[in-house]
Amino acid sequence: MSTIQEALQSGNTGKNSDSLIVDYFYGDEDLNLFDRIGSVLIGFFVFFFVFIIGGISFLRERTQGTLEKLLSTPIKRWEIVTGYVLGFGLFTILQSLIIVAFSIYVLDIWMAGDFWQLLIVTFLLAITALTLAILLSAFAQNEFQIMQFIPIVIIPQVFFSGIFNLETLAEWIQVLSKFMPLTYGAESMQEMMIKGKNLLDVWPNLLVLLGFTLLFFILNILALKRHRRL
Repeated sequence: MSTIQEALQSGNTGKNSDSLIVDYFYGDEDLNLFDRIGSVLIGFFVFFFVFIIGGISFLRERTQGTLEKLLSTPIKRWEIVTGYVLGFGLFTILQSLIIVAFSIYVLDIWMAGDFWQLLIVTFLLAITALTLAILLSAFAQNEFQIMQFIPIVIIPQVFFSGIFNLETLAEWIQVLSKFMPLTYGAESMQEMMIKGKNLLDVWPNLLVLLGFTLLFFILNILALKRHRRL
């Protein structure tokens, strides 16, 4: 009997000493909800601030007569649009750099990929937002009308960019998300920040963002016909 009791006691001791070992495909036990949606929020804030600042800045170019003076010169439409994109683009790049650096190094959002490669994705998303802002500002008469585009253009992209699992939603909503630039930017940033992917792994999304940028660029050129044919 004593032998049986000793065997049971040794078995229980061995069982209690075992610990569950958990392996993670991506991240570790410190990865929380804020880290998971942090990449999406970075993309959103970059897109949001660039859209607002770019749209209002270009609107003031129109209302203050600067654009009209440019249109009275022999400069071609595509040259005007290129100049504005490059000019505003310098500020959007600086703004994006500040947002990404603050989020990663101050807020300590999870970052498994390369910082500079992430900046390239962020810059491309910012330029997409800038060209869209310039396009929509051509149809606004004041700053208030620019702000009215936010619930139409910006807010829907937040819900379709990765904060919520789109696979659980209706199929038509999943299709709708494919027409929103922030979806591709946020997905690329999630892949790089959480899974440690690089630019070669997310190049299809980058091509889509580049396509959006070129589309908005061409539409901006056509929108200048409302002012003058060159």
